[in-house]
Amino acid sequence: MASPNGGEDFESSLISLENLDRASPDLWPEQLPGVSEFAASFKNPITNSPPKWMAELESEDIEMLKELGSLTTANLMEKVKGLQNLAYQLGLEESREMTRGKFLNILERPKK
Repeated sequence: MASPNGGEDFESSLISLENLDRASPDLWPEQLPGVSEFAASFKNPITNSPPKWMAELESEDIEMLKELGSLTTANLMEKVKGLQNLAYQLGLEESREMTRGKFLNILERPKK
């Protein structure tokens, strides 16, 4: 067994004289500008008022959000594919109308 004095020597050997201040970038990195304000914004208590983006929604929009939220992953992917196909068809129709307008010379700017 170690003597009682040996324990004190062991404790004194564990003492560190290192100074941990702000000069150590590894231990205390400087905060990024705006991070503390951003983090503080989430500490606010939850209010019963709806968020700003939701205040502008109409009842039809909210119903659509609920409908989309209730879809399974496969059904949601099917809905997205349908919207992509619809956008593609709309693009084709617009292209035909623009070509038609060029042939009829109705899209030319008047000359000054």
